[in-house]
Amino acid sequence: MYKNNITPTETHIVPKLETPIRLQEYGVGIFQAAPTKSALKKALKKNYITVNGVIATSATFINGGERICLSISEEVIPKRKLVFPLKVFFEDEYLAAIHKPAGILVSGNSFKTIANALAQNLKQSKLPDATIPQPVHRLDYATTGILLVGKTSSCIRELNKLFENRGVTKTYYAVTIGEMDEQGEITSEVDDKEAKSNYTVCESVHSERFEKLNLVKLEPQTGRRHQLRKHLAAIGNPILGDKEYGIENLVLNGKGLYLHAYSLEFKHPFTKEEVFLKDELPQRFKKIFDKA
Repeated sequence: MYKNNITPTETHIVPKLETPIRLQEYGVGIFQAAPTKSALKKALKKNYITVNGVIATSATFINGGERICLSISEEVIPKRKLVFPLKVFFEDEYLAAIHKPAGILVSGNSFKTIANALAQNLKQSKLPDATIPQPVHRLDYATTGILLVGKTSSCIRELNKLFENRGVTKTYYAVTIGEMDEQGEITSEVDDKEAKSNYTVCESVHSERFEKLNLVKLEPQTGRRHQLRKHLAAIGNPILGDKEYGIENLVLNGKGLYLHAYSLEFKHPFTKEEVFLKDELPQRFKKIFDKA
């Protein structure tokens, strides 16, 4: 970020490409001042980006060899530096996986975000298109668990494609309230879009306050916002601690949301190895079911 009234310029020379690619896809991660997909779109909309001296738009394609420039004015240097240690599960030159704690946003305009804490927790990639590490998917503010991060421009693009094409198998665990079938499929729409989640009840315990609590394995087949929370609430089994979609008199205040992103499985976009990453269940989950 930069002081007021300074117009910085970042320049990127595009290497040889096998196929043309839209700038708003190619440009993710190549500029420090616009590292995310949303920031890049805003920069394009404000005419901050040129390709070979011509103002670029969301319709601009990159073929290889172009000179891309980003110029932004009236940005402000942050007065504080975020210090936030993160647990790193996996890291190579292309990508990393970290544990996201509850109570922090993955990205956005807030000062305290996972995105702002990544550079201090990960090693700088030595590859030619190394960039500021960026999360390639989201977890809710209150959700814990494994989060995948791209460390190079090309890897960020490829991981985004994997998620869009459902090439990543995601598994969550939640603690839910009430009687449930042993397993099932939920297909109710979320935000007027098709959504599908599979669930399996792994364990159930009696609860004086909630009558019954279930440890549920969840496998979302689509990636809608708040999908798992909405789906479980829709069948009458809200997630313990869910203040937004739970039953008002059954909210567990002060303990957070009992939803955990447990594992990710995918083919590494560059090494082509099958990758399986997991983040063990939090202790607060185990405490409930160890009593059984």
